[in-house]
Amino acid sequence: MFSFFKQKTYPEFYKNYLKSFKQKPSKKIEDTRFVIFDTETTGLDLEKDRILSIGAIGVFNNTIDVADNFEVYITQNEFNTETVEIHGLLKEGKLIKSNENEAIQQFISFLGNAVLVAHHAAFDIEMINASLKRINLPKLKNKSIDTGILYKKLEGKKENHFNLDVLCDEFNIPKHDRHTASGDAFITALLFLKILSKLKKERTVHYSDLFRTSNKEGLI
Repeated sequence: MFSFFKQKTYPEFYKNYLKSFKQKPSKKIEDTRFVIFDTETTGLDLEKDRILSIGAIGVFNNTIDVADNFEVYITQNEFNTETVEIHGLLKEGKLIKSNENEAIQQFISFLGNAVLVAHHAAFDIEMINASLKRINLPKLKNKSIDTGILYKKLEGKKENHFNLDVLCDEFNIPKHDRHTASGDAFITALLFLKILSKLKKERTVHYSDLFRTSNKEGLI
């Protein structure tokens, strides 16, 4: 059993993560590193289900940085045959997999103090937080953006729910590798930039506008 939290001491990777937030963050969209990410999981239960894979890619200066990417597959101790039809990840197989603790450490080290972006971000973030909790570490400290909520900032977009497939069709985004963590992260990165571009055409957009919302659902 890990005792980091009880002793109020943290492993080196988490200390470095905390140190990254001591750097004064940029208040300009173009100078901010966004990490667009997705998780594939055994289900939707935050207590019972587990992460199967994490995919992420960086966006900086309105450009997807393909060199700034992350992908990890996690050994499956929990298995749900129903969700295999969605993500296609088998319990065994030829993929190289890490245990949950190693995978979370790698992701936190990759993430640093970047702004997290995901579609329906609350679920993915809480799955990461649940993994951190299991090793007695605090929740993520990063600011976050939900592309579903960001989309609602566009003129005339007031509906409550936006499926990623529907938005891909609206913005002409190819759905290659849909329902893989890395594939969905890349798709969401394209969606994020397209929404942001459209917002900028409608009005002046400041860094703080990305987080300001009257409906906090979906944001952590």
